Amino acid sequence: MKSVTIYISATCPFCQRAMQLLDSKGVNYQTVSVDGRPDVRQEMTQKAGRHTVPQIWIGDTHVGGCDDLFALESADKLNDLLA
Repeated sequence: MKSVTIYISATCPFCQRAMQLLDSKGVNYQTVSVDGRPDVRQEMTQKAGRHTVPQIWIGDTHVGGCDDLFALESADKLNDLLA
């Protein structure tokens, strides 16, 4: 299974939803908190081209945010991307 990295904020409900989906699939993932860390948020923004959380990477592929992750799941493409 590929490595998964999620940039999150503790108070973000979309971050929680994305992590719940990954948890339900048994995915081990690394979280990177942007809370109180403008340098980390800037790094995420430069990598993703977006400033909102969550921002999710599966391997080297930038998936996007929570809605993007759920869209992959709905299209039956998430498992293949994780494999």
